[in-house]
Amino acid sequence: MVEIEIIQGDITKLDVDAIVNAANCSLLGGGGVDGAIHRAAGPELLRACIPLNGCETGKAKITPGFRLPAKYVIHTPGPVYRDGQHGEPALLESCYRSCLELAEESECETVAFPAISTGVYGYPWKEATEVAIKTVRSYPVKSVKKVIFCCFSPEMEKIYRAAI
Repeated sequence: MVEIEIIQGDITKLDVDAIVNAANCSLLGGGGVDGAIHRAAGPELLRACIPLNGCETGKAKITPGFRLPAKYVIHTPGPVYRDGQHGEPALLESCYRSCLELAEESECETVAFPAISTGVYGYPWKEATEVAIKTVRSYPVKSVKKVIFCCFSPEMEKIYRAAI
């Protein structure tokens, strides 16, 4: 089983094999963690994302990390939360699975996730955390040894710790 670590901090500073970007479908940058990752990685990240032609919600695509300590950035657009009755849990689970699949294909041992869809996409924190932890725990990892959930606030960190 994969080791899970929960921290509060800046995902762009983590020295891991891959960080996950809670991207929008264009993959061309945005606000929140997406904007922070693009700024920290430098303009090369945007140039690498353009030919990817976007990404569907629940899927993932990978690029180099460029100026980040991380070797790779795995981009995944999470679902916009409406009411939980429009496939949001399955789409969010698919985000985590798709990212882990790409991490495995790239032989990553360490992967850091932000709290996907919990910012402007409005996914309730507790429900999103439960999906994240359940999906990571049940994924049949081979190369991935450690998953870090990097929380943007002490409140989010507390919710992750309670869910573990």
